[in-house]
Amino acid sequence: MKSSAIVAVTLVTALTACNGASNSLPSGTTGSSSLGSSIVNHATAAELGLWPRSGPAVRVCGSVKPGFARCQAWIRTDIKGPIRPNTPSGYGPSDLQTAYNLTSYSRSNGSGATVAIVDAYVDKNAASDLSTYRSQYGLSACTTSSGCFTTHALGTTSNAGWGEEESLDVDMVSAICPNCKILLVEAKSSSLANLAAAEVYATAHANYVSNSWSGNEGTTSYDGDFNVSGVAITAATGDSGYNSTAQWPAILPTVIGVGGTSLTKTNPRTETAWSDAGSGCSKVYAKPSFQSGITTGCSDRAEADSSADANPNTGVAVYDSQEGGWLVFGGTSVATPITASVFALAGNTSTNNPGNLYSHTSSLNDITSGSNGSCGAPLCTAGTGWDGPTGLGTPNGIGAF
Repeated sequence: MKSSAIVAVTLVTALTACNGASNSLPSGTTGSSSLGSSIVNHATAAELGLWPRSGPAVRVCGSVKPGFARCQAWIRTDIKGPIRPNTPSGYGPSDLQTAYNLTSYSRSNGSGATVAIVDAYVDKNAASDLSTYRSQYGLSACTTSSGCFTTHALGTTSNAGWGEEESLDVDMVSAICPNCKILLVEAKSSSLANLAAAEVYATAHANYVSNSWSGNEGTTSYDGDFNVSGVAITAATGDSGYNSTAQWPAILPTVIGVGGTSLTKTNPRTETAWSDAGSGCSKVYAKPSFQSGITTGCSDRAEADSSADANPNTGVAVYDSQEGGWLVFGGTSVATPITASVFALAGNTSTNNPGNLYSHTSSLNDITSGSNGSCGAPLCTAGTGWDGPTGLGTPNGIGAF
């Protein structure tokens, strides 16, 4: 099927900083849903040849000082609203489920599982925006009244950039595990102390926890809050490519550090390391047993462990009413909740740790091309087996999880 589309171009002139400033995006429009409960009954953007689309992107959270974390979402500034009626730009649930061999699992698994998302600040529109996203793609309702969607706010302050991050995170859990419950834990601020406090609540109420944010390695005071038996904790490795300072908490040996790829869902499907996917060597944590025998280019703990789509140019559709409606996002903020949700689909709470992935590498898509820096293989350049930008690879069903 061929189609043409006129894409309204909107240029964001100022980056949303994490101090509460808002992106200057005009309102977009959305169409009513024409989707069935399980199967998309109209062509997706990818199938129409309208996606991926290259264009400018900016971070939604600005730089932070020591002791604080930065959300790792990127937003496309040239795309706004649907590119044709009822078809938002960017990959939707069907695209992602197909790409990662999850379609059958996403339909049947996840009931009774809760995926917790830890972010900072309060997003007052989280529930209504989630409803719009799920309705658009024919996913069953996930509401506060039914107990499917729950928020736990530890503060009262809102922040536009982190609000976009929250929309991205809950939408990605919905895309991969529609039957899962979602717990959104909103830290009082983006300080590591407050985010760690939110993590304590999340790990006490869910077996799968996603953290689409990071700060520089060095603070060890809160490490214990990310070491909880029976809880799979994922965290973004950051969006600065190879980094001489590893990103925390992704670098922790008890956390699954999630890198990023560029996913082109065409025929044939291709996936390469995203040039900005984070990788690095710890200067604090010794090499864990699950990385022994693997050449990582690091004498100590190395990141990443796994990965998923993160390039904004192969980004995902997200609905955020505060920023005008349908948007396209990228960043390791996309890959992190995707990975946590695959753990939830697998449901193996007794093996929720990075080591489980290293024992099941044959059940992952090995990413063998692309790079995120000039330090060579394997820390910067993807190749057979483990590499820094993509770890062991991306989901291929639930066997590795």
